[in-house]
Amino acid sequence: MPRAIAGNMLNGRLLDEIGLSHVVLREAIQQTYDLIDRIDQTLLSAGVFRLSQTVELANLSSMLGNIFGAAIAQHSRGNFRRNGPHKYPDLLSTNKQARPDIEIKMALEGNKPKGHLAKPGYYITCRYVLCNEDDSFQFDKKNRGVRPAIWELRCGYLEEDHFNISNTAGDSGKTAVVNSEGMKALKIVYVDLRFAPISKKGRAYSEYVSLVERGG
Repeated sequence: MPRAIAGNMLNGRLLDEIGLSHVVLREAIQQTYDLIDRIDQTLLSAGVFRLSQTVELANLSSMLGNIFGAAIAQHSRGNFRRNGPHKYPDLLSTNKQARPDIEIKMALEGNKPKGHLAKPGYYITCRYVLCNEDDSFQFDKKNRGVRPAIWELRCGYLEEDHFNISNTAGDSGKTAVVNSEGMKALKIVYVDLRFAPISKKGRAYSEYVSLVERGG
């Protein structure tokens, strides 16, 4: 079943300043959904589970980020090209005097995006959930759905102090998590409240609704 892109686009001027647009993001989201659905159908027809049920969540986030980044580059009207795997940043500007390079960070549900290094620069953060096969969504970490759905995109410039660095013994390595101030520095450019992993009765949801009503 095709996805319906029903999210609200916000802060278009910010996107214009860095060589992107709401049209580019909407096309990239749609292509990401289409490709994931095609992968799922291939797996299901071979008697295998969907991608989200086959790989670990961390690997799923990485795959989604790579697909989404490639889709942005493809639909960017020549403004960006995709960098190589595991290379920073994800999107390379084709005219560095006119627009910056951009790094993409993924995060599941309401988690803050993270990486291995705290590098200043322009970022797009993408947060997603796993909805049901019919695109319905009920937030439950113990009983997640099977189809990835992007519920929030943010964009902006992050300084090094917008990251919290963790390098504890026994950890998988140094981790740089975007902190609360960093999340504030990133402006919301897309939100789909159908998939927001927060209570509709809470303050956070009301703030999203107000933001949408104001137009950013």
